[in-house]
Amino acid sequence: MYELIIANKNYSSWSLRPWVLMRELHIPFTERGVLFTEGSSFEAFRKFSPTGQVPCLLDGDLTVWDSFGITEYLAERHPGVWPQDPAMRAWARCAAAEMHSGFGTLRSRCPMNCGIRVRLREIPPALSQDIARLQELWNEGLARFGGPFLAGEKFSAADAFFAPVAFRVQTYNLTVDEVSAAYVARLLALPSMREWEAAALADTTREPSHEADTRGTGTLLEDRRAVG
Repeated sequence: MYELIIANKNYSSWSLRPWVLMRELHIPFTERGVLFTEGSSFEAFRKFSPTGQVPCLLDGDLTVWDSFGITEYLAERHPGVWPQDPAMRAWARCAAAEMHSGFGTLRSRCPMNCGIRVRLREIPPALSQDIARLQELWNEGLARFGGPFLAGEKFSAADAFFAPVAFRVQTYNLTVDEVSAAYVARLLALPSMREWEAAALADTTREPSHEADTRGTGTLLEDRRAVG
């Protein structure tokens, strides 16, 4: 059975991608959580990951790293990771790749923290541009392939790559159009997303640098996480 190594569920957007994909596609795996450490987690993560980062998938003696690398590895072994239709599959891969390599301002200004609610102090032009592109991309996929997911009727890796964005929209109350808001709501309602969020809320661990990154972007309105 696969072993998926992830970090804190409150913060680790990269870990969420393969985790939610495997949960939604019912691909069996065991989960190992290795928490972020204050300062740098590089040395701790280097014990299992060649990049010193999460997520990391172990398949026997084989180590597969990076969320996109893991996705492609799973796609070679399990149906449903990408759509069967060539046009849908090409679009889904492009959308996931764009999320994987882009949206830098969204990542830095709105770091993932599932358990809190924050009012941003400002929305700079670069963030507005990222949000506009998200809406454009989501509207295109949903209209072109009929929904309810980005590449048609079934959840795929394209949706998994945008799952962390759904938490960001919720945490920072980002304003998106009606179609995009409905898509975010569908992602947040998935059983896997609800399971991830419940675990994040129950976690009493706080990593100072991640907390500072989140609160540095705006005013904390609510903290829904359990207190240890």
